[in-house]
Amino acid sequence: MAHNNNIGPKRLVVGAHYGMRDWLAQRVTAIVMAIYTFTLLFAFLSGNNFTYEGWAGLFAAQWFKLFSLVTFAALFYHAWVGMRDIWMDYVKSVGLRLTLQIVCIVWLVVCAAWTVQILWSV
Repeated sequence: MAHNNNIGPKRLVVGAHYGMRDWLAQRVTAIVMAIYTFTLLFAFLSGNNFTYEGWAGLFAAQWFKLFSLVTFAALFYHAWVGMRDIWMDYVKSVGLRLTLQIVCIVWLVVCAAWTVQILWSV
């Protein structure tokens, strides 16, 4: 009778565990989004022009367009890291996982392009 020296279950590593880089990216992008949210909240609570023209004026400023663009880029990257990890951790079929990742990338790129179009149309 053969004796199995392996203790515990076999670990299957599927590649979603990129470690410190992705952990840090998630935290940094979350901080950027939080600062933007507080900036919007401050603008809303301290402003007295709650009309379309008032908000369009805020978004017309070049610094705010850039801040918004950086924040949305952070949002899209944050979403990508999270979704990629979900696909890699829970979808075992390589073909399906690759398809879902491609669909996710295409969707995020389209959203990024649409964001630029919206921000620079104000």
